[in-house]
Amino acid sequence: MTGNYDAFVAIDWSGAKGVRHRNIAVAVAGRGTAAPMLVQPPSPAGWARGEVAAWLETQPGRVLAGFDFSFAPPFVERGAYLPGLAAPENGPDFWSHVDTLSDDPDYGAASFMAGAARPHFWMGAADGPKADFLHFRVCEARFNEGGGGKASTVFDCVGAAQVAKASFAGMRVLHRLRQSYAIWPFDPPGERTVVEIYGRAMLRHAGGRGLKIRDQAALDAALAGLGSASFPHAGGLNDNQTDAIVTAAALRRLAPEPGWWAPGGLTPQIARTEGWTFGIA
Repeated sequence: MTGNYDAFVAIDWSGAKGVRHRNIAVAVAGRGTAAPMLVQPPSPAGWARGEVAAWLETQPGRVLAGFDFSFAPPFVERGAYLPGLAAPENGPDFWSHVDTLSDDPDYGAASFMAGAARPHFWMGAADGPKADFLHFRVCEARFNEGGGGKASTVFDCVGAAQVAKASFAGMRVLHRLRQSYAIWPFDPPGERTVVEIYGRAMLRHAGGRGLKIRDQAALDAALAGLGSASFPHAGGLNDNQTDAIVTAAALRRLAPEPGWWAPGGLTPQIARTEGWTFGIA
């Protein structure tokens, strides 16, 4: 099953420490062309990661949900997720591995990253040259080579653009959600499916250069480029929220097109180990 969904959910994610996270944003687009709508968090302090998982588990009907983090570390480049350490060799078992070795609240994974896996992460100059840690998945290299920009690696833990903390926390949530959702491409798509998304790639599908959206005119233009009505009263939105809104519309636009479910570089080995970012050819 591809494309025949009732709801298209985009989640701008966070791997920050703590239980509530103001940077998490959730948007939902229904069938048709109406503007996606933001889902308000249960608390004024923001979403907990576990609350996002629980909310998804209770959504009715056919749902396509996208999370903005890397679903697995690189595998193909070095033949292992964490060379030198004992670890599973497929995505779902690796998620379970991360979950078992993490004791942080709200699905955080800092304890995993600071534990036995610590030598694989660049956390500053004391770890040596950053270039030694820059390992990428096949889909990330493909995005970079196609002029999409510079995708981040899950082994870089420093700076606002790092995706390491969000990704390893997200892997714990994928381990939970796989009980009720297919996780593509590790699983074939089903009536309830989770995919990996990348905000910059989705903004490019909207006709822009992949730059962050911070005003009403840019948001209207991006949604129009995806065949969506304008979002009402966009004043005061942050770029986490605009990313989620545009990505929900992009999922709705791309999901019915079979090619996005079978990108040219996606081999069975990559589908089993690294996964793929939905919307990257």
